[in-house]
Amino acid sequence: MIIEIDPQSIDKRKIQQIVHELNKGSIAIVPTDTIYAVVCKLNSTKGLAALALFKKEKISKLKCSLLFHDFSQLAAYTAPIDRPIFRLLKNNLPGPFTFILKASNQVGKFFSSSKVEIGMRIPNNEIIKEILCSLDAPLVSTSLHHIEDEIRVYYSDPTEIYEHFSDKIDVIVLGGTGLLTHSTIVDCTKGDAIITRQGLGILSE
Repeated sequence: MIIEIDPQSIDKRKIQQIVHELNKGSIAIVPTDTIYAVVCKLNSTKGLAALALFKKEKISKLKCSLLFHDFSQLAAYTAPIDRPIFRLLKNNLPGPFTFILKASNQVGKFFSSSKVEIGMRIPNNEIIKEILCSLDAPLVSTSLHHIEDEIRVYYSDPTEIYEHFSDKIDVIVLGGTGLLTHSTIVDCTKGDAIITRQGLGILSE
């Protein structure tokens, strides 16, 4: 299923169609404020299994991050956040950052693992924000490409995304040309914030 959405004039009916599919356990390709990503609902066993199959990984080994619509939702899935780190998050989110934080106990249960750290994002993209606001859980997000692959043009061009992934993904949400630059990864699990991958985001203290 392909769903085209104009990011300048978002059709709420199409958002509800996407939400319906995610609630059923579908996986979807969606735009973010960096690269296009493939997602499923965190609380969907079926969705997580499909995402793991797509990435050819066990659920417990998935390299992924969680997408949230606001800080209150993010805080529900993390261990208590120190004031300086919370201020850093507030200064940079929504935006093209993935903050590695200590997860709450419930997160590991979804992945059938003892996962204690995970990437957390509040993306600054109107389409994904509308989707997130209409769901009862965060989205699990991972990249379209495999680690050993380069990011190619078809990961940003909507037509090429459809041609390459239409037989592998339940729903493809096309919202304009994406970027070919990842988010900036900031590890906040060791006290100080450490940039482990410089991407699109320029960290503001």
